[in-house]
Amino acid sequence: MTDVFAEKAGRRPRIMVAKLGQDGHDRGAKVIATAFADLGFDVDMGPLFQTPAEAARQAAGRTYTCWAYLAWLRPKTLVPAVLDELRKLGREDILVVGGGVIQQQDYTF
Repeated sequence: MTDVFAEKAGRRPRIMVAKLGQDGHDRGAKVIATAFADLGFDVDMGPLFQTPAEAARQAAGRTYTCWAYLAWLRPKTLVPAVLDELRKLGREDILVVGGGVIQQQDYTF
């Protein structure tokens, strides 16, 4: 499917993998980034310890098909903040996917 996308769009699908907050464990983010690269995506990795505003600015400056956001801590705080920052930048078109260790009580959210 990434080849079909590239043929139609004239570029590979692009994803940004961001690791926000104070958790510096980035192995999961690197595994996700490698998996998407293996699938044919162009992958950009955000630096560790970004704020939602910093990550949204980085994402808004590129043409992303989607944005994988890995949150081991505070998904109910950071995800809405990221969406709000993207909205402020007029980039509600970026699909945001959360992942990582999400506590069971937050699954429905």
